[in-house]
Amino acid sequence: MRSILEELWYGNICPDTDSCKPSKQTKHLVEYIAEHHNSLQATLTDNQKEILEKFDDCYAELTDINEREIFVYAFRLGARIAIEIMNFRIE
Repeated sequence: MRSILEELWYGNICPDTDSCKPSKQTKHLVEYIAEHHNSLQATLTDNQKEILEKFDDCYAELTDINEREIFVYAFRLGARIAIEIMNFRIE
């Protein structure tokens, strides 16, 4: 069995796609957003649709940046916790 670092190296672990399954609440919210997004888009002019598409693209990029930053922060925090645990000495 390979170590976790080897699995990461060989691409068997992909944190940006290997995440937990969405909850019912999350699924419901995504459906709600999509429904209202489609309803809004149906009422827009072509120019307004283009603006909304640019907004969606920017929002997706922002979300990706935020998720990456949260991942890095959480990974570093987990590593710091592990280091502290490994250095703990019972007196």
